[in-house]
Amino acid sequence: MKTTANFQDADGFYELLIDAHVDMSPEQSELLNTRLILILANHIGDSAVLRECIEAAKDLSI
Repeated sequence: MKTTANFQDADGFYELLIDAHVDMSPEQSELLNTRLILILANHIGDSAVLRECIEAAKDLSI
């Protein structure tokens, strides 16, 4: 699992992500996030890496 910045264009990605939520209801926004998580998890594919990512996301000290 990579924990250091690995974006080619972090600001561009953030803007793209925020723009994707424009004009969405809270429910639609939540569904977009859920679908994006599942698509990215499928792209990663490795259960051990996904488990590490979930644990890291739960760690509020990061």
